[in-house]
Amino acid sequence: MRTINSLILAGSLLASGATFADDLLQWQSNSLTYLWGKNFKVNPEIQQTFTFEHADGWKYGDNFVFVDKIFYQGKKDAGNGPNTYYGEISPRLSLGKILDQKIAFGPVKDVLLAMTYEFGEGDTESYLIGPGFDLDIPGFDYFQLNFYQRTTDGSRAGDNVWQITPVWAYTIPVGSSDVLIDGFMDWVVDNDQNRRGTYHANLHFNPQIKYDLGKALHLGEKQLYVGIEYDYWKNKYGIKDSDGFTTDQNTASLLVKVHF
Repeated sequence: MRTINSLILAGSLLASGATFADDLLQWQSNSLTYLWGKNFKVNPEIQQTFTFEHADGWKYGDNFVFVDKIFYQGKKDAGNGPNTYYGEISPRLSLGKILDQKIAFGPVKDVLLAMTYEFGEGDTESYLIGPGFDLDIPGFDYFQLNFYQRTTDGSRAGDNVWQITPVWAYTIPVGSSDVLIDGFMDWVVDNDQNRRGTYHANLHFNPQIKYDLGKALHLGEKQLYVGIEYDYWKNKYGIKDSDGFTTDQNTASLLVKVHF
């Protein structure tokens, strides 16, 4: 785990430090999102979430960072009280950019080293590392496919398993504006037989369907979105669903998202 931790830290520092140096930053995007939804499982049923997101591309790769601040409408979660936070830092190093040559075969247009650090309150720390691929799929704004070896801390230590994470965006013109469908899926595939038995295979499917209201109102394209976020999570947090404790989550939240 120390090796994975060191690689993620080094990659994150390299990416975040160099990104802001002169002429290395190629593009960046920042946003704030407000979400309100109910019918959540494990945690209190009704939740409000404020999310900060940052994404960028730089000379040797790309980065994605988000932090959620979650409020439970006055209810208290058993582990974290009336509110909590959770975030991920995900740097990727591009083989094509580092070698300064095109690496493409079939639908693959680049090969990367993908890393993620998950953090928050409670038993949440995880370190992920593995190969990533940028795919050229007709119609999609982008499509990433990352394969991670997960290493976890705390009570889940030793439950080192594989996770498959596709990430995508697809734009559909609608009238004088657009609908953007983007999101991710985290599929932890091989851990029902781990030696500790505390963290089960799970699948988290989390797309957003957003209308570009800013473009429709002539306030600026890709600046202001409204829509919904769908959240399906089988065996949420790796907790096996049972008759006594339901952990299969199937819900949606209203959202407003502002880019700056």
